[in-house]
Amino acid sequence: MERVEFDKEVNFDREAEILKVLGHAVRLKIVAGLMHQSCNVKKIWECLGLPQATVSQHLALLKNKKIIEGRREGVEVFYHVISEEAQKVVGALLDSPRQ
Repeated sequence: MERVEFDKEVNFDREAEILKVLGHAVRLKIVAGLMHQSCNVKKIWECLGLPQATVSQHLALLKNKKIIEGRREGVEVFYHVISEEAQKVVGALLDSPRQ
């Protein structure tokens, strides 16, 4: 068995923050969906079957943590994923066998 070494110089603060934010099923669903296509808030809440206010709260947190970003087109804002780390985490979850 290979020996594992712990490096006190390695900082995982950003990764830990991303995992905390993604640790909610709704936010995981939002990020997974936005990895495939940009969407406005109306389409997101319609697809998830959740109230607009609930989706907006989750979007605000994801934006605040720099996982997603909004792009204004007229009166609508279309969201997309900007965090490569979040894309890797969610991508790994989507690639893993589900039960």
